[in-house]
Amino acid sequence: MDILGLSLIILLVLFGIGSIENRISRQDKRVARVEHKLDLILDHLGLREPEPWSDEVGALLRDGRKIEAIKVYREATGAGLKEAKEAVEKIDPAS
Repeated sequence: MDILGLSLIILLVLFGIGSIENRISRQDKRVARVEHKLDLILDHLGLREPEPWSDEVGALLRDGRKIEAIKVYREATGAGLKEAKEAVEKIDPAS
């Protein structure tokens, strides 16, 4: 009986953790969509403030260090790999 009870508790904890991770993932995606929409609005209005990381990313791109620039962008923004690569390529169209 003890093993069954312990197994049940472990399953409930694991299920709870998975549920929390799922909710966090959904919230992260929702925030990313809102940020993207805000960026589109700012671009449309011609309002763009340089990001604090943009100088470092620009310097890395000028030195031909695109992969490191993507890494810096990801760390600064929390973007995924694909999104970061696309954003860095927009910064440096020669890529």
